[in-house]
Amino acid sequence: MKKVRTIFHIDVNSAYLSWEAVYRLQHGESIDLREIPSIVGGDPKTRHGIVLTKSIPAKKYKIQTGETIYSALQKCPNLTIVPPTYGLYIKCSNAMVEMLKEYSPTIQRYSVDECFLDYTNMEKHFGDPITAAHTIKDRIHKELGFTVNIGVSVNKFLAKMASDFTKPNRVHTLYPKEVPEKMWPLPIEDLFMVGRATAPKLHKIGICTIGDLAKCNLEHIRYMLKSHGKMIWKYANGIEDSKVRLSNYENMKGIGNSTTIAFDVDDKRTAHMILLGLTETVSLRLRDAKYCCKVITVEIKNKDFMRYTHQRKLFAPTDTTNQIYKVVKELFNESWKGESIRHLGVRVSDFCTNQFQQRSFFDEVNLEKTKALDATIDKIRSNFGSNSIVRASFLHSRIKPLIGGVGTQDYLMMSSLL
Repeated sequence: MKKVRTIFHIDVNSAYLSWEAVYRLQHGESIDLREIPSIVGGDPKTRHGIVLTKSIPAKKYKIQTGETIYSALQKCPNLTIVPPTYGLYIKCSNAMVEMLKEYSPTIQRYSVDECFLDYTNMEKHFGDPITAAHTIKDRIHKELGFTVNIGVSVNKFLAKMASDFTKPNRVHTLYPKEVPEKMWPLPIEDLFMVGRATAPKLHKIGICTIGDLAKCNLEHIRYMLKSHGKMIWKYANGIEDSKVRLSNYENMKGIGNSTTIAFDVDDKRTAHMILLGLTETVSLRLRDAKYCCKVITVEIKNKDFMRYTHQRKLFAPTDTTNQIYKVVKELFNESWKGESIRHLGVRVSDFCTNQFQQRSFFDEVNLEKTKALDATIDKIRSNFGSNSIVRASFLHSRIKPLIGGVGTQDYLMMSSLL
């Protein structure tokens, strides 16, 4: 008989804003950003950019994550705007992860402000799951100064859904027997992986709640939405069995980074620069994992939050930054529709070892020199920091030369998969 697992999902409440608030209070400020209408995002001087996160008082003004600073100020003229400080956020995230390691050896860092923790078989050390979850929550608040929600269940999906219930500073359970009461009445938009494109399609066929989807015929949903339909139908029924994966490269299916941009991108050159920053970190991680990739994917999300992707299978696998970036640019140019961009992502997948590499007729002539240059740059960045060597094109620009999860100045990006 298969043993029932116990999984925690730990989610920092309004992470960026909470971390900014705690840091400022510790350094003498008297006003807690969490208790006033405030946001993190954009430039407070020019008032350009988008909302990355908002305080609970700001929610009362119907300010939405992702909307422009200009729009948020129209709703709340006395809004306090704080620019993001990513170096601070990774330090706070690291402190939380180190504390979580005291309660389980198996922790998956899902994003800068979210973690999964496998609590299976740990009851004998720290008590029943609910008691342990409260202990962790209270310790984070007392010792680190910010609050979290913790969801408890038998799989990662249900734990994640549970952590999104009433906030802040709460522990919630969502066991399979609780799904009909706690999850099925929720609107379909609240289901993980049902976005702005999928929800209207479901509404058109009368699926308005998670329960409606759970009770729907699977074949009908799969016919309409293909593999994505099957996945969300399983989620609606609480079915999910992925493991809590340690943050290493073993059995990885893909490596990717994405970024929500603090200003509207309307021109190709700026988009290319951001994609280059993403490609730098993705290719560095690819080489660190000792892999080459055969598939490259570019993700674009426009100002209306409509998401689309474009990918290409390579003639020969590669791990070089320039080769990957060349394809990334081509994919972007082929797929971009000219609208304002809010979010860009780069992902590589279909791995093989980089110990032996099949040459292609289409490879650049000086591939060995390019690989040697990449290896030298990687070593310098490893020894002296991610910003110790950067491309000249990034000088005097407002774009970071490395974007995503590399080094202490960056942060791990959200994955779309559990």
